[in-house]
Amino acid sequence: MPISPSRYRFGPFVVERPAYRVMRDGQALMLSPKLVDLLLYFVSRPSVLVTKDELFAAIWPDVIVTENALTQAISDLRQALGDEPASPTYIQTVARRGYRFIAPVEALAALDADAPAHAEPVAMGDQGMVRSVAVLDFSNVSADPDLAWLSTGIPETVTNDLNGFRVLRVVDRVRIGEAVRRTDGSMTAVAHSLDVHLVVVGSFQRAGERVRITARLVDVPTGATLADAKVDGRLDEVFDLQDRIVRQFSAALGVESAHGQSTRMGVRETSNLDAFRAASEARVKLDSFDPAQVAAAAEGFERAVRLDPRYALAYAGLANAHYLLYEATRAQNAPDAARLATAIGHARRCVDLDDTLAEGHATLAFLLVSSGKFVEAVAAGRRAVSLEPFDWRHLFRLGHAAWGNERIDALKRALTVYSDLAFAHFYIAMVHIARNQLPMAVEVLHQGVALQDKQAGRESRYPASGLHWLLGMVYLAQGDAERALAQCRRELDASSGATSRIWGKEFTMNAHDGCGFALLAGRRFDESAAAFGQALKLFPGHARSQIGLAHCLAAAGKKADAQAALQQAGASIMELGRGGRLIEAAVLSAMASVAHGRPTDAIAMLNRLLTEAPPGFPGWTIPIEPMFKPLHAQPEFESILAKLAERAR
Repeated sequence: MPISPSRYRFGPFVVERPAYRVMRDGQALMLSPKLVDLLLYFVSRPSVLVTKDELFAAIWPDVIVTENALTQAISDLRQALGDEPASPTYIQTVARRGYRFIAPVEALAALDADAPAHAEPVAMGDQGMVRSVAVLDFSNVSADPDLAWLSTGIPETVTNDLNGFRVLRVVDRVRIGEAVRRTDGSMTAVAHSLDVHLVVVGSFQRAGERVRITARLVDVPTGATLADAKVDGRLDEVFDLQDRIVRQFSAALGVESAHGQSTRMGVRETSNLDAFRAASEARVKLDSFDPAQVAAAAEGFERAVRLDPRYALAYAGLANAHYLLYEATRAQNAPDAARLATAIGHARRCVDLDDTLAEGHATLAFLLVSSGKFVEAVAAGRRAVSLEPFDWRHLFRLGHAAWGNERIDALKRALTVYSDLAFAHFYIAMVHIARNQLPMAVEVLHQGVALQDKQAGRESRYPASGLHWLLGMVYLAQGDAERALAQCRRELDASSGATSRIWGKEFTMNAHDGCGFALLAGRRFDESAAAFGQALKLFPGHARSQIGLAHCLAAAGKKADAQAALQQAGASIMELGRGGRLIEAAVLSAMASVAHGRPTDAIAMLNRLLTEAPPGFPGWTIPIEPMFKPLHAQPEFESILAKLAERAR
């Protein structure tokens, strides 16, 4: 059998199979392993029509993926190469057939330094890297229940230390947990699910007061062990033992000698073993997103910071725990503002203790958005990304804080690392909606709902919820009530049984409201009123549901009942204002003005909101709010939409 060339040249690019990288002018492009696989498949078959089925079989063997996955991969590869789909230089689309690599390709001789894949580090200069590593849970060989927490505690520390090497992309622990749950948990299955080639597996066992830790760094495609670490010492020396493992791995990868020591190596998060244990156990509970477990996580992190008041990472965990408990109350008229303030205080304490801890800045960015401090939130998100540019969680939180093009750019970067991040599509669609680019919002949301359906029933830290509802609201704004109703009902089906989760009730309420508005557009008044009633059972004082119900009752000729519902909505809006939620109260007040038949007042309120609100996404739903439909005929409403779109640049 002929041996495939190890290197290919086309245009200004060189693809190196052994090093698993693509070079341009001596600099490596930032490409995921899946995109390198795709490019290698193309360049080894220049000028040949490659069908979609062939690509599915070659690039995603034994995995069922949608055609969107291939389309997105082709799009990402073209973007990396600077190729234009309408006038391609490299990848030509053959309608309804597949793709053809049309550039001349030259097979190059192997370099003397060529070695098995991943044996040499793939440097990306200041722009990053392409080497991905996943650290799996360690096995408790002695089945010692008192040391069970080390199963996640050791990988957490090893992950953080490896993350400090800017030429490595280390998969976060949340994604690893998701991959383990959706596969058989084997090293190969998890690596394939995460699209990584390097995996750390290990175990530990106790003998008296000593503990032995063994770990292997495995190149999964070849099965080769690149480093085999064995360390032992006293249990209270576990921090040094973990660092010794990371040093052996970094030496095997060549990253320390080539790029300097990890920015996290030697940064001892805590020297208190009991504090480390408390935080490790709390982190597992936090990642469950079960409100009861999150409350227990908060107690665990509290214990950790009592034991070590300078434990920065524990403060970040504590901030996230309090924030999630606040989020469970967010849709109420009077959410737990004290809980949010407490969370922000802990996040600030974290970054005060360690300004180099990206997790602290990313957490602060996420929390500050909920308090309306958008400018400070964006600054914190940028700081997190500057410290760890390839962590999708930091990019996602920056996207949450930012607006306009910066939000879209941050979330697209997050999706290149974590392509299953469905909620990123929701956030991107928000920008297009604010710009009144509804067809683009539909396109983005279709990608998101495909992921939401794919992930149905899975546990996720960022649940794929709300996308069907938002797509339904866009359809309704476009005048398609039937498709809107279908999407909102699909949201209800998807959220069935999820109301106990942090955001479960809120997403379900939104879907009931969406059904109510879609049914109202079809003049199905009784069904519409019932849908709003279901929303109000979940949140009895929710003003949008009350306004929708009032509009429905008025359309059905039940004027007295409609007035009563509007009075209740007014009281709810006043409660929102007293609680400091002025932006939400302003939008709802404008809706109420429409319901009262005062469109001029509504337009004045919206205009004032967009003039006075801080930079960011306030008012983003205005183009698709069903209650604002009558305003579209008002000439002044065009200026509202223009102002909103300008804010979303």
